Amino acid sequence: MSASPKNNPEKLQFSYYQNQDVLFLAKDLLGKVLFTQINGELTAGIITETEAYFGVTDKASHAYGGKRTNRTETMYSEGGVSYVYLCYGIHHLFNVVTSVAGEPHAILIRSIEPFIGKDIMEIRRKIPSTKAAISSGPGSAAKALGIDRSFNQKDLTGEEIWIENHGIRYNTHEIVSTPRIGVAYAQEDSLLPWRFFIKGTKYVSKPNKI
Repeated sequence: MSASPKNNPEKLQFSYYQNQDVLFLAKDLLGKVLFTQINGELTAGIITETEAYFGVTDKASHAYGGKRTNRTETMYSEGGVSYVYLCYGIHHLFNVVTSVAGEPHAILIRSIEPFIGKDIMEIRRKIPSTKAAISSGPGSAAKALGIDRSFNQKDLTGEEIWIENHGIRYNTHEIVSTPRIGVAYAQEDSLLPWRFFIKGTKYVSKPNKI
C-alpha cells in the first residue's frame, strides 16, 4: 500500500467515472477521498468500503431489468453524478453513478475513515471520531459527511461534493472481496463477491467477515 498523500491531490474528472468496468472502479475508489462542502463546512473521509451494482442485469440493482422510476432515473445519467436514496425511511445512502449514459452502473460508498472536519462529523453523528461507528456503514458514512437527499444527482466534479486522488493505493492482496450486504432478495446475484474493503481497517460495515 502507498499511503503517502500527494502534495497536489487531484479531483477525479468525468472521464474517470465513465469507465464501464464498475468492478474495477469499486476497487479503485478504495483510498480515494470523498469531500463535502456544506455552508462553508468542509468534511472528508478516505473511502474504505464499496459495493458495485451492475446495471440492468444485476438483480440487486435498483435498475434491474431496465426499471426506470423517478428514483432510479439518476442511475441512467452519464457517470460522474451522485445517486442518493433513503433506505428503510431512515438512512440516506450515497452512490457514485458510473459508466456511459443509459448504462445504470453504480457504486455504493459503504464506509469512510474520517480525514478532514472530524469535529463536524462528531457533531453530526454524536459519536467521538475515535470510534469506528462514526462512519462505518453507508448510512453512518453519509450522515458523517452531511449527505442527504438534497445531494441526489449532484455533479461530482463540482464544489459541493467531489472525490480526490491523494495517491493512496492498495494491492490486490490488501483488498477483501465478499458478497454484498442486505441483498438476499437478489437470489443468485446476492452471492456475487462485489463488496470490497481494505483489509485490516476498522472502518467497515458489520459483519466484517473474510
